[in-house]
Amino acid sequence: MEFVALSGRSATSRGAALAREFNLRYVVGGAQLIEQRPDVVLEAASHAAVREHLVSFLERGVSVIVLSAGALTDDRLRSDAEQAAEKSGALLYVPSGGIGGLDALKSACRAGVEEVSIQVAKPPAAWKGIPYVEASGVDLDRLKGPLTLFEGTAREGVPHFPQNVNIAAVLSYAGVGLDKTQLKVVADPGLTANTHTIRVSGRTGRFTVVLENVPTPDNPKTSWLACCSALSALRSIAANVRYGG
Repeated sequence: MEFVALSGRSATSRGAALAREFNLRYVVGGAQLIEQRPDVVLEAASHAAVREHLVSFLERGVSVIVLSAGALTDDRLRSDAEQAAEKSGALLYVPSGGIGGLDALKSACRAGVEEVSIQVAKPPAAWKGIPYVEASGVDLDRLKGPLTLFEGTAREGVPHFPQNVNIAAVLSYAGVGLDKTQLKVVADPGLTANTHTIRVSGRTGRFTVVLENVPTPDNPKTSWLACCSALSALRSIAANVRYGG
């Protein structure tokens, strides 16, 4: 693979410094990125970036790996993106991120699945700076035990935590949908790892997947595994041989 460019919103975006660090071409905005004629764009920016650029990239035949998967809870956006990919032949790829078990979930859905749930539990620091949490008045620095911040459907919960629970959106797309996937969000001062518990029940049986992920060194909201998932997605696109899934 050859990295042709790194793109950001402006000349002062963090991406500019990363481009200098790794000796990459830096461009501003989606139009300049398209001019570099990439085969694949890896989105690692924000929900807003997905809303702004995803469909236009796909319409131009550029495959896109979407990490900010929660943006696709917008049914219209997801439908438009899927149709653009089908029409142009480009690939819309939403990798598993910080979770696993999606291969088993997709297989189980072929026979029928009655229940899918995910609990996302992280140390209190991971939930700081989130308007939904701040509006609740919870003092994250004074928690003595686990506190449930949200419990309900993935459709309702994912938009409240745009940097933390994209994995619940991916689980929904791969399985029974946003309205049938149950999400529980927990702040737990007893944790050091971002801990995700997935439970699936259906005609083929039941399974539980528990992941205890190390947070990335500079961002407690994101698991290191999610970053590795992005690299794995790039390798998968370039490979002619695939195992699993």
